Amino acid sequence: MSYAMIGGLLLNVGAFLTYKGRIYEAVIVYLFADVCWVIMAYERDDFWGVVSIIIGVSFGFLAFLKMRNGEMKKNLNKEDNDI
Repeated sequence: MSYAMIGGLLLNVGAFLTYKGRIYEAVIVYLFADVCWVIMAYERDDFWGVVSIIIGVSFGFLAFLKMRNGEMKKNLNKEDNDI
C-alpha cells in the first residue's frame, strides 16, 4: 500500500467525520493524510511538492489550534454570521 493510497483513505475518513460534525477529529485525520503526502512527495524527489504541502499543513495546524482555543471569529450558524 502506497503513501498516496493511505493519504487518500485518511482523506475519506476525514470527510466522513466532517459530515458527522466531528470537526476536531476530522482536522487531525486530515493532518495525518498530509503527512502521508509529504512522505510520498519526498520519496519522488518533489522538493516543491514537499514545501507546498508543509506550508498547507502548517496553516491547517494553526487553524486547528484556533478552533480548539475558541478563537475563530465565524460560527456555523448563518444567523450569527454578520456577512
